[in-house]
Amino acid sequence: MRRRLAAVAVLLCLTATSALADQRWMTVLLDGRKVGSLQIDRDATGDKVTTTQVLNFRLTRVHTPILLQTRIQTLESALGAPLAFYATTNMSSQQNLVQGEVRDDGAFQVANTVGGQSKVNLLIWPTGASLAEGQRLSMVAHGFRQGTTYQIRNFDAVKQQVATVDVLVIGDEVIEMPDGNRETLHHLRQSLVGFTGDRSVDIWVDNQGYIRRGISPMLGFRLEMAACSEACAKAPDQDVDLLRAAMIQSPRPMVMALRAAPVRYTITVRGNFPQPFVETDEQHVTAIGDGVYTIDVGFGHMTSDEAAPSPEDIAPNAWVQSDSPQIRAFAKQIVGDATSDLQRMRRLRSYISDYISRKGLDVGYASALETMESRNGDCTEHAVLLTALARAVGIPARVVTGIVYVERMGGASRVFIPHAWTQAFINGRWISFDSAQRRFDSTHIALGVGNGDPWRFFAAMSTLGHITINRAIAASNLMDMPVPSGMTASSNGGKGSD
Repeated sequence: MRRRLAAVAVLLCLTATSALADQRWMTVLLDGRKVGSLQIDRDATGDKVTTTQVLNFRLTRVHTPILLQTRIQTLESALGAPLAFYATTNMSSQQNLVQGEVRDDGAFQVANTVGGQSKVNLLIWPTGASLAEGQRLSMVAHGFRQGTTYQIRNFDAVKQQVATVDVLVIGDEVIEMPDGNRETLHHLRQSLVGFTGDRSVDIWVDNQGYIRRGISPMLGFRLEMAACSEACAKAPDQDVDLLRAAMIQSPRPMVMALRAAPVRYTITVRGNFPQPFVETDEQHVTAIGDGVYTIDVGFGHMTSDEAAPSPEDIAPNAWVQSDSPQIRAFAKQIVGDATSDLQRMRRLRSYISDYISRKGLDVGYASALETMESRNGDCTEHAVLLTALARAVGIPARVVTGIVYVERMGGASRVFIPHAWTQAFINGRWISFDSAQRRFDSTHIALGVGNGDPWRFFAAMSTLGHITINRAIAASNLMDMPVPSGMTASSNGGKGSD
């Protein structure tokens, strides 16, 4: 599971309001350990303002270095009206490109290139949304009086989505910067509207609204950016293994006999995360209170409680290119003469388990088409490709984000690690298929479901670093404890479809 994406997403939130004069540099830290740099250039020429942000980020995954770069450029009028946006991200071996330019009618023509495949569409600019310069001007216009509250709508050029943000002015504070100087800055707290949990971002800006410092929680770390000299920002990075930090100790060895049977987990989630787990046809969630939950995995539902597939569960997108001629031909070749959707999914799962032959630790997040061509990746690449192949043969499918048990990983033993797999809608139920692990079992705990977009992936993983698994009890040991209402202890337990 790619925790690098979480880092990039949070950093994009932190940098969303930065539109700086001339050139400035920031150092990027995780719990005080340097992991990257941010260069920000602002060029005001005539009645146009160009803001360019280049983020370089370095992490490790089981001693394998991961180098990420994101470049965002926005073009706006001097009054903050959006004119164009461009973004380049390196999350795999190929660059992902976004180019958006305003037309005479006010709409934006947007070209997306993911995994070497390009698509062009029209974007009606969201009402009130702004880019870097517009966000800076909005902050300055509202002022920095303590207690002031307002909303801004930030447009994310990478995701092409709008985030409505509540802003609270905390007050003025004296902040010590990395170079030892002290600056009096305005402290603002930004929170995404409609999102619950610990998702706020604290920033400190000067009188012109230029960001000087930013802090956000991430996987139990404190992610921080602070303005400093170019030499400071480019100083050597330090190793931080986010995968190791995201591991969750198992309360007991999950032996094969236990993994093949229904299991009830008792889990504590620290912090403000009202819905940290997702209810599925294979997983039942009960909130006990005070952040404690019971999670039942592998108990068979007598009827499906989930909604029928949405159009999103069958449609192609930039990451799940199920309409690609190559993907369609590949899927047709694999399923062959299979006569049922269950048989088709089993063939697809079995084939992809062997097809992705290189377990690349240095892949950030590759699309289905890129994975099909490279045959390289880990669980996210497995899940995205399998989901695309399922949709290519007409089976509704989605990507599940969660955790799974492993005996050993990166020097740790008996832990749950971040994971992704596929669910397909077959015979009126959502059924899991895991081509990376080769089988679905009752150690798969789902945190969220999505369409394969990496940013959905990040949103579902926000609780990592806050989870403790207290108990794992086999269904056979529950004694007089009843199974959840509407469920039975399934004879095939947590085996899923395989």
